[in-house]
Amino acid sequence: MGFLTFKGGVHPYDGKELSKNSPVVKYLPKGEMVYPLSQHIGAPAAPVVQKGDHVLAGQKIADAAGFVSAPIHSSVSGTVKGIEQRLTGTGSMVNSIIIENDQKYESVEFTPAKYEDLTKEDILNRIKAAGVVGMGGAGFPTHVKLSPKDPSKIDYVLVNGAECEPYLTSDYRRLLDEPEKVIEGLRVILKLFDNAQGCICIEDNKPDCIAKIKEMVKDIPRIEVKELVTKYPQGGERFLIKAVTDREINSTMLPADAGCVVDNVDTVVAIYEAVILGRPVMNRIVTVTGNGIKNPQNFDVLSGTDMAELIEAAGGLTEKAVKVISGGPMMGFAMYDVHVPCIKTSSACLCLEKDDVADAQQTACINCGRCASVCPGHVIPARIATFAEHGDMESFQKFDGMECCECGCCSYICPAKRPLTQLIKSMRKMVLASRKKK
Repeated sequence: MGFLTFKGGVHPYDGKELSKNSPVVKYLPKGEMVYPLSQHIGAPAAPVVQKGDHVLAGQKIADAAGFVSAPIHSSVSGTVKGIEQRLTGTGSMVNSIIIENDQKYESVEFTPAKYEDLTKEDILNRIKAAGVVGMGGAGFPTHVKLSPKDPSKIDYVLVNGAECEPYLTSDYRRLLDEPEKVIEGLRVILKLFDNAQGCICIEDNKPDCIAKIKEMVKDIPRIEVKELVTKYPQGGERFLIKAVTDREINSTMLPADAGCVVDNVDTVVAIYEAVILGRPVMNRIVTVTGNGIKNPQNFDVLSGTDMAELIEAAGGLTEKAVKVISGGPMMGFAMYDVHVPCIKTSSACLCLEKDDVADAQQTACINCGRCASVCPGHVIPARIATFAEHGDMESFQKFDGMECCECGCCSYICPAKRPLTQLIKSMRKMVLASRKKK
């Protein structure tokens, strides 16, 4: 064991020691709550409340607007102030439901169930009704992911506990503090796939989690722990599948095409709460960390909470703080305003005292090949970035530009400090847009 990995990747400073030993603190918000209607891939949710309505915690405030969509629930009790455009962590303005928190936290009644008594359809309906989406960052509606064309062909259910993104420790704390929820959530998923083996996949820089969960699952059939080599981006869906099963998928395929289902740790816990407790997605663990924050912490946060409140609760920014990122340093989004809501996919708020990207002096490509050597998608980033820079969409696609997973390894390793990932990412969006038009 310990040799499960993929070809490529990098080893950035991981920064996890800042917050990994901070126990999860439950944070109750002070200000108004903001619920963007686009918290997932697919169609934005459609509001089912209007200004002046009184809502309870756990009440549905927006319904799924299609098959690839997910409902949204209030995490507090209070009054709907309106529906308006609000800024999100990705920098976009999104239609959002605004709720004035009455601080009473009155809740609807939840209906628990034993998953053994539920049919597969019942389980999927409960997951859908709870608004569970991929909480590792992608936000793909989970009921869709768990409904492949042929469930009998799913051989592996992989719980993604790699948490390869530097600084983030929310999954680590979840695995360490509430492993029973992760295991029970996996058992729920396994009921949907009769032929699947459940694998809880953890990088070997978390030996305490590995030892604890191995002990807990040793007598549970169809569940095992897979120990992964610590490397970024080990937690990427494609690379996790390659490491654990030695199967490969590309940008045109889904994990189900390789007989796999991959779900993040927090997603599996949300499945447990949805199916067994009857609770919709209302909260998640958010890591507030970095050398630009005074007291790095892990918070149990209600959806809709203002990120600025979490920064304040972690002691506030240091005097030298120059950059705040929603997410991790490799794939996160730099924020120009910290007043953004925490949503289902908000895993971290990273505060830094040094802005390596802004400080970098870009020079000409020296054709060293480092970007190609670390690229887990096995493309030549320098070449496809040049095509992107020149707007050459045809050559970009010919040289497999769409196989880029936007992990940032090439930009990280480039001695010329070229913004390779950013160039490729922009061109990928243009290609996808042109395909939609056709």
